[in-house]
Amino acid sequence: MTDPIKIVAILTARPGKADALRDLLDSMLAPSRAEPGNLRYDLWTDDAEPGRFVLDELYENAGAVAAHRASDHFQTYLAAINDLAERSAFTLRPLGVA
Repeated sequence: MTDPIKIVAILTARPGKADALRDLLDSMLAPSRAEPGNLRYDLWTDDAEPGRFVLDELYENAGAVAAHRASDHFQTYLAAINDLAERSAFTLRPLGVA
């Protein structure tokens, strides 16, 4: 792993959409974890705000991120996510990671 990329996405369900958002995010776990180049794909929830979720993703390199974004399951996610949640995503490169 010479050029890892971490993506952190924060998704807050729109009113009445928390269950549908959770279902969509759950459907991404297995296929994303099975992708070559995926090192981590974890889903978290915020105890302080039900309906807020955090995706913690780690990829070997930019090629693995591109492959993830081209996948059928990611395209399904993209088609649905704006109706279900407000989101912010951050693409990060390591500076001092042990």
